[in-house]
Amino acid sequence: MIHSSDHTMLDSDLTEFRVEVRAFAAQVSGLVADSEKGIDRDRQILAARYDADLGALDYPITDGGRDLDHRYVQIFQEEMVTAGTGGSTSSFGIGIDMCLPTIRDHGSAELRRRFLRPGLRGDEIWCQLYSEPGAGSDLAGLTTRAHRDGNEWVVTGQKVWTSGASVADLGILLARTNWDVPKHAGISMLVVPMNQLGIEVRPLHQMTGVAHFNEVFLEEARVPAEWLVGTEGDGWRMALALLSYERSSLGRGGGRQPVPVDQLIDLARLSCRASDPLVRQDLARIHSGSQIIQWLSKRPSTHPSILKLWRTLQGRDAAEVAARLAFPGSPAWLGDTMGTTEPSHLIETTADHWSYAICDSRALSLGGGTDEVQKNMLGERALGLPREPSNDRDRPFRFVPRNH
Repeated sequence: MIHSSDHTMLDSDLTEFRVEVRAFAAQVSGLVADSEKGIDRDRQILAARYDADLGALDYPITDGGRDLDHRYVQIFQEEMVTAGTGGSTSSFGIGIDMCLPTIRDHGSAELRRRFLRPGLRGDEIWCQLYSEPGAGSDLAGLTTRAHRDGNEWVVTGQKVWTSGASVADLGILLARTNWDVPKHAGISMLVVPMNQLGIEVRPLHQMTGVAHFNEVFLEEARVPAEWLVGTEGDGWRMALALLSYERSSLGRGGGRQPVPVDQLIDLARLSCRASDPLVRQDLARIHSGSQIIQWLSKRPSTHPSILKLWRTLQGRDAAEVAARLAFPGSPAWLGDTMGTTEPSHLIETTADHWSYAICDSRALSLGGGTDEVQKNMLGERALGLPREPSNDRDRPFRFVPRNH
């Protein structure tokens, strides 16, 4: 039984923690006030956060954390957003939100000592080496291979759609280490140093003009033998653990962001359509969706695919509303000003802001797994529906037909 005195003590602890975070947020706001956005600025924030004992809130004390639960993490995120610094570390999101939690939960003591502190402080940037040209939604069909050579793993293969690979110091990689067992059983997870002769990174330019993704070619890239996450052949379980963190992060607002409803309201006013009942209905729907995402993210039991799928739908809906408000030619605009004075919430006053947001919104349905993958996950894992039929699940991967 939980007594009222226990609740009072917890409320007091949470209040004290909120005060602590607000003081830190004020400090960070002053620290980066004159800094340009970018990796160096993000690194400053992360170093200050870690040194203030706020960089590993839900990590065990033995790993340099404070062993606090999700309520404290949520308070930290709320206060940082309120202070205007909540999204200031996006360059490091793959490491902090996905790779490092996986190493924290499944890595050896040596891996935790080597990677957690520098990753959380922003000393190292991570990327995620999962998808391949022939292994996207069927990720377990990957053919990048790794074999032991003394005290090292030797990795050869190709990855694609790798965010941040051009600036990453480290990559968390899935490779096939056993071809004589079914495809899910022959995969291992490795931590790969990206700055070596055996790795080539080629940017992939999107229709927005940004090269957010990359192709990565590995030709006998070398990995220390002890940089294996979990055990050999257990990489699929590690992969699912990381994907769960990724979907939770995307659902909470990590990575790409839907167009905020306050910006859409400003756009409606600027286009003199704020009194249009259909437009008001659109804005009310977007506002309701934003609130639902916030409420869902506060429930630790919410399946990560629900958060990810809901934010995807929200982002696409918001972009379509923006396109209607900015008129049909909005995606084709090339930087001509909207011809208005400063709105209260708009980040940009030029049309290319809307052009980018509208074109980029389609990627919300791809990163972290497509909408179809999320629905399959919910059907099979949340609702207990039967798996889709497969004729290769129990066959040694060496004998599974595949494209070469």
